[in-house]
Amino acid sequence: MNVPPSILCPVDFSDASRGALRYAAAVAGHFGTRLIVMTVEDALLTEAMALSSGAAWKAEDTVAELTTFATKTFGRELNLGVALEYEVAVGKPAEEILRVARERSCDFIVISTHGRTGMRKLFFGSTTERVLRETTRPVLVTPPTDPGPIRLEDAKAVLRRILVPVDLSPATAQQVRVAEGLAEALGVPLILTHIVEPLRSRFANRLHLHGLEADRRAQAEDALNDVVAKISPGVQVEALVPYGDPAEEIANLVRDRQVGIVVMGLHGSPLLGPRMGSVTYRVLCLVPAILLALPPQPAATHHANSSPKGQMAPTK
Repeated sequence: MNVPPSILCPVDFSDASRGALRYAAAVAGHFGTRLIVMTVEDALLTEAMALSSGAAWKAEDTVAELTTFATKTFGRELNLGVALEYEVAVGKPAEEILRVARERSCDFIVISTHGRTGMRKLFFGSTTERVLRETTRPVLVTPPTDPGPIRLEDAKAVLRRILVPVDLSPATAQQVRVAEGLAEALGVPLILTHIVEPLRSRFANRLHLHGLEADRRAQAEDALNDVVAKISPGVQVEALVPYGDPAEEIANLVRDRQVGIVVMGLHGSPLLGPRMGSVTYRVLCLVPAILLALPPQPAATHHANSSPKGQMAPTK
């Protein structure tokens, strides 16, 4: 059975998740996909509410709250041709988000880095971090102060440029393909970068490795130029090879080049699955831009299930 493409957007009724919901709707509207808006209630607190008030918690009440939240978020723009669905779960937020994404065959997750505290909370450092560590779907992480667009076309002026930090491993091809498709859809320039990290050895100064550092940088420039040569001529692209701490150099590029979105790969292993590396974690802490995090693709299904240039296939 063919399952229509869908986007999952967890919200906690905060302004931060309101911005994430607008981005999710913009992407869903562009690709003609379903948008599943979900929230997660704490099991212990729902029981406490029932004990204190004498009235049992009902999922229907939370669905009504979600509907009101969506209506206020979009206002008169609610009817944008996006099919909204609502999902309410009870449990630990990250586990439930990943479960719903898996069970409902979601292609994409959109979530904010920060939310509110209290009974409903989705904040970076717990929920968003765990989703990034365990996801098998791409995740778009939005900053808490970004109000979000209504249509994808509205995002062009805000996003301005796309930064793609690559490690020149085999995973680079998928990362660049997705970024290229995004650049074409938005009509914005692409910046590819590979940061040459200093050799951290107590013997480095004694061995006079300056020549080796120059060779590493030259090799990186050649490899990055090979990647650029494969990008469509219709995409404006720039290649940069800075030297320094990866997260700090990425943050500098975001600031200096007015980058609106960073496309990064998530590290993984056959035993542990996708994991968010320390660089990705620090970029999220340092950079106020949107982050599109791409988990490793299973080798056996890479060609069969991926759409051209990594784009989500629109609904027929």
